[in-house]
Amino acid sequence: MMWDAEAALDPDVEDGPHTIGRWLIDRSATSPERIAIDDRGVTTDYGALAARAVALAERLRRAGYAAGDRVATVSGNSTDHVVAFFACALTGVAFVPLSWRLTTRELADVLVRSAPALVLIEDEHAALAGEAMRAATASAANAGDQMPQVAALGTTGVEAGNLPSSRRPRSWRPVRDDDPLLVIFTSGSEAAPKGVVLTHANCFWNNLALAQALPLRQDDVVLAMLPQFHVAAWNCQPLLAWWTGATVVLERSFQPARALRLIAERRVTAMMGVPTQYAMLAADREWECTDVTSLRLALVGGATMPTALQQAWTERGVALTQGYGLTEAGPNVLHLPAAEAADAPGAVGRPYPHVTVRVVDADSGLPLEGEATGELWVRGPSVFAGYLGDENATARALSGGWLRSGDLVARDAEGVYRIVDRLKDIFISGGENVAPAEVEHALCLHPLVVAAAVVGVPDPVWGERGVAFVVPAAGAALSGDELLAHARRNLAAFKVPVRIELVDALPRSTIDKLARSRLREQARALMAQDRAGERDRTTKEVSR
Repeated sequence: MMWDAEAALDPDVEDGPHTIGRWLIDRSATSPERIAIDDRGVTTDYGALAARAVALAERLRRAGYAAGDRVATVSGNSTDHVVAFFACALTGVAFVPLSWRLTTRELADVLVRSAPALVLIEDEHAALAGEAMRAATASAANAGDQMPQVAALGTTGVEAGNLPSSRRPRSWRPVRDDDPLLVIFTSGSEAAPKGVVLTHANCFWNNLALAQALPLRQDDVVLAMLPQFHVAAWNCQPLLAWWTGATVVLERSFQPARALRLIAERRVTAMMGVPTQYAMLAADREWECTDVTSLRLALVGGATMPTALQQAWTERGVALTQGYGLTEAGPNVLHLPAAEAADAPGAVGRPYPHVTVRVVDADSGLPLEGEATGELWVRGPSVFAGYLGDENATARALSGGWLRSGDLVARDAEGVYRIVDRLKDIFISGGENVAPAEVEHALCLHPLVVAAAVVGVPDPVWGERGVAFVVPAAGAALSGDELLAHARRNLAAFKVPVRIELVDALPRSTIDKLARSRLREQARALMAQDRAGERDRTTKEVSR
């Protein structure tokens, strides 16, 4: 299905050269019959995808939505969702994909703070979104704010013309490179989620860097299984695939057995996931008998790949490429080619093209040369435009054009970086810095420990002390006292946790990152119980 560019777009005006809507238009013109999306077996070629996106973009324009507006969505991964994204890109409207994993209260909060002109809702999530919209409406009414229009996503909703006119109509103008394209809300592991604003130019340069470092080809088949309310679901392979003319196999959720089946049946050549997903794939009962030989580019993000897991994939002929990034950087910052991973366990690599990094002393703020450990700062055209409506948070994150990552890194003599810890996760005990990752590593050296997480909690004497949450091996007879003795053998005294709590599993956030904020709450509660118990014992002793 072809579309008429001259009829859809004003030929006398040009969008910015780095605007993302151009990618789909150009690809449709050169290879309209190539498959762009395989959505649970339903395929859409580039001609049809472009036709749908352009038609929806025209409806948005006629309804008064234009550059300066935001369109929020509550939707799972789908072709309909991709159509809405490209329609916004062609219109200059910022696309704000919100998480369907949020509670009603949390979703209502981000709806209010993102202040969209329009909310597009997928049928599957209509109940959640409806409740959140009612809560947001009450909140907005109390504040005197205007609520957005609401419409259903997809071919029976906005694409069929069921689009309400904007309550604050805007005049159309060409799309500019510096117009916001994506607003991605961070997970809020430390505080309320913040909306990260990424412009067309930010996303252009991010994907250009990815294309130069880890290129995709037109004949590639990309498995996309991360939820589309995360930046990686757009800027780590899928957008590059649609720029290149490759096929994206779009999954609603991550199911290990199904993912393995898709790799074999669709002959998947590229994918991106977090270590937990790769571990679940390797642990699935179909792992050994599944043909994964088609995979040539498997990218890891979100955390450092454990050496044993890396080896498990290498033994199956799949070399994993470690990456490091953060939403505010677009997200790609560092990568380690698969060929180097075996010789640099735990490393996350070197900067992508067009990305400049430096290591900064956390105390003095001065850059460090050569082999060094300090905070990673990032600069380049893919670094975000700021946090939505939060100038103070933006000012804290940026320093002289540099993005402060908040991550403590170590750079070796070869210029290869390793992540040491999150700076904000580091706690100070008796004047000494304690990196939770170091304590966790020591605890995991115990043969009966599967996983460990350490957080700092306030202490009236030491300032902060560590509390460890440990997952023992199934059926293991392991005690906290035994682990404390093990920790004392492997760590300096000030690094040894004041308490060890045995748990069945560690809490995870939306893409399987460790939810330290929840552990901190649990740790504070446990320590409060301990202090209350000590007071009770003291009172009883005094009253004797």
